[in-house]
Amino acid sequence: QVQLVESGGGLVQAGGSLRLSCAASGRTFSKYSMGWFRQARGKPREFVAVISWSGISTSYADSVKGRFTISRDNAKNTVYLQMNSLKPEDTAVYYCAAGTYYNTNVAEYDYWGQGTQVTVSS
Repeated sequence: QVQLVESGGGLVQAGGSLRLSCAASGRTFSKYSMGWFRQARGKPREFVAVISWSGISTSYADSVKGRFTISRDNAKNTVYLQMNSLKPEDTAVYYCAAGTYYNTNVAEYDYWGQGTQVTVSS
């Protein structure tokens, strides 16, 4: 079992930055690939970024590539999402998730946090 708690969301102006954190409980955190997803109001949950258990491999949605960076610290059981050059269309609830396999599919993730709201004003 892994419990996930996101933090770091908030209101920011377009062009600004935020850093999301996701703290995990349990000693098996380092065995999981970790993903960030987001869900805007009225839209389905979508993939944002994923990082392998080792931190060596990462992948991003085209919409955030070059602006967002995912990282992890297995010693601290924490995964991060650094978000730069934010746009109004990045407004959503952001979720972190833990999965056995490195992938971008929402359905393949086993554990989810409660989400943190990110609002980007124009």
